[in-house]
Amino acid sequence: MAGRIRESDIAQVRDRNRIDEVVGEYVALRRAGGGALKGLCPFHEEKTPSFNVRPTHGTFHCFGCGEGGDVIKFVMQIEHLGFVESVERLADRIGLHLTYEGGGASVRRDRGSRLRLVEAHKAAQAFYAEQLMTPEAEAARTFLTERGFDQAAWTKFGCGFAPGGWDRLTKHLIRSGFELSELYKAQLSKEGRRGPIDRFHRRLVWPIKDRGGDVVGFGARRLFDDDPIQAKYLNTSESPIYKKSQVLFGLDQAKREISRRHQVVVVEGYTDVMAMHEAGVPTAVASSGTAFGEEHMRVLRQIMMDDDTFRGEVIFTFDGDAAGQKAALKAFEGDQTFAGQTYIAVAPDGMDPCELRLAKGDAAVRDLVARRIPLFEFAIRSLLSDYDLDSVDGQVAALQRTVPLVAQIKDRAKRDGYATKLAWWVGWQDEAMVVRRVRESAGAPVKANGVRRAPARSGESSGGRRPTQLERPDPRNPDLRAQRESLKAALQEPALAGPEYDALPEDAFVHPAYVGVHRAILKAGGTTSGLTGPALIEAAASHAEDPTVASLLSELAVEPLKSTGDTDVRYVSSVLAAVQENLVGRQIGELKSRLQRLSPVDAAEEYRALFGDLVALEQYRKALREQAMGGWD
Repeated sequence: MAGRIRESDIAQVRDRNRIDEVVGEYVALRRAGGGALKGLCPFHEEKTPSFNVRPTHGTFHCFGCGEGGDVIKFVMQIEHLGFVESVERLADRIGLHLTYEGGGASVRRDRGSRLRLVEAHKAAQAFYAEQLMTPEAEAARTFLTERGFDQAAWTKFGCGFAPGGWDRLTKHLIRSGFELSELYKAQLSKEGRRGPIDRFHRRLVWPIKDRGGDVVGFGARRLFDDDPIQAKYLNTSESPIYKKSQVLFGLDQAKREISRRHQVVVVEGYTDVMAMHEAGVPTAVASSGTAFGEEHMRVLRQIMMDDDTFRGEVIFTFDGDAAGQKAALKAFEGDQTFAGQTYIAVAPDGMDPCELRLAKGDAAVRDLVARRIPLFEFAIRSLLSDYDLDSVDGQVAALQRTVPLVAQIKDRAKRDGYATKLAWWVGWQDEAMVVRRVRESAGAPVKANGVRRAPARSGESSGGRRPTQLERPDPRNPDLRAQRESLKAALQEPALAGPEYDALPEDAFVHPAYVGVHRAILKAGGTTSGLTGPALIEAAASHAEDPTVASLLSELAVEPLKSTGDTDVRYVSSVLAAVQENLVGRQIGELKSRLQRLSPVDAAEEYRALFGDLVALEQYRKALREQAMGGWD
């Protein structure tokens, strides 16, 4: 048994493995200021990034679950390895030859360790790839060729062939220095009636890799009619390194594009993944040996950086309408925690992506993805296709079937949106009635006319004709802080706020009472009217359209600004920039929503124009954010 790894080697492993690069293999990172990077924590479920990496310090820390440490600790945690194995893995990554105190200069690893199992799979993959070029594997090569894949594609995805004979791989690996117990543990070999035999025989095989790019298992396709095992596909059984609920075929090839594009296409088979990639859709992956599930979603969210502020796209492809509808309806039964926008793409005539590419070419595969339909929409409209929507009876029956379904959508805003769309799709004229029925079915309180009414004031009848009084905003609401500060600046320091404040549109303010205050100030002549102090307050109050607005004017005129020092031009300018940045952020969100509803194929010109607007707005927002950070805390 080797001794301890030399301390100087451990130090080199830490210094030469950039922690942002190692972490970046598993988690999408983006700049967080102060030289730090952030992303979704890979160690616990979260919707808002709290996982921070500091490249200059070589450390990581999650403010959500408390995990933290250096690059070695990260590999130990993410791959469930011991300290020595983690150091060895990182040493291999940089080509460092480790030396052990009390031992020789050669690297010796524990038998049965994870790294030994990974090495056995790596050797098995090389063996299978070599066998694919033998005469015995002609059927496997023909299978791939007939599906439109050349040798470059075979090599790219590591395709191989498990030869006949009972133990050819087993003997090869034992000759290579592996022990039989390791091959059993790795699920590469199993006990036969007359001794150890290979797990796969006479089948086309694909290597399945983890996020780090290590081979951890194989998928094997039946080729010959006389194969005693009737199952079309066999997969490696669960092992210490192969967890089918966490691995995705093609993820090692797709993860960088998934992170860059914030999009993943989920297909059903190995050849579908290959077809997608070869056709120019490099974000395709497939589950292996099990249905796509929550653990797969968690892995993809971490790679996509899918959270509550940025929505990634998950596009499922299905062979036919029935399969797509069944899968879509299952989404309503789940907890709907996957934050990404989920879409369905169904190929025509029940074809899978591989068949579609063969029949209609690469462009048809790309078009399939471009014509995706939101999952909820697909499920609802699939059900509506069973009804005669030209008749009142059919419309009523369709609503009875689909209203409870829409009510299961947990996002309230999205639920109301689909309720409105449901009325359009059915052809029902009373949209409000459909929305109300969906809300009632969901158990949501329905307010009269959608307006929250303030309590009647003393001496005032609740049945009187006085206009409804606006609800007062919470002065502690952090989301409204910049808006409140800008109104205070306009009333207290109009000379500093100046034309920049007066140029703010009404939709820069999101609370109705703040909108009323802003409107009253502008009607009084704004900050450039020459009025200050009580004169400005009195003039604005004369234009107040609501008692709450009149009360707020006097309140905001005396409430101290939250500047840490003297209120100056820099502070007021940063406050106004923060208000504008918030407005631009909402505009960007609306623009992204419009882009998601457009097909880049059917509306290419409009799509390009909107995308150009989006880029310009993103740049403007960045400039505003920098200006706001100059004095706004």
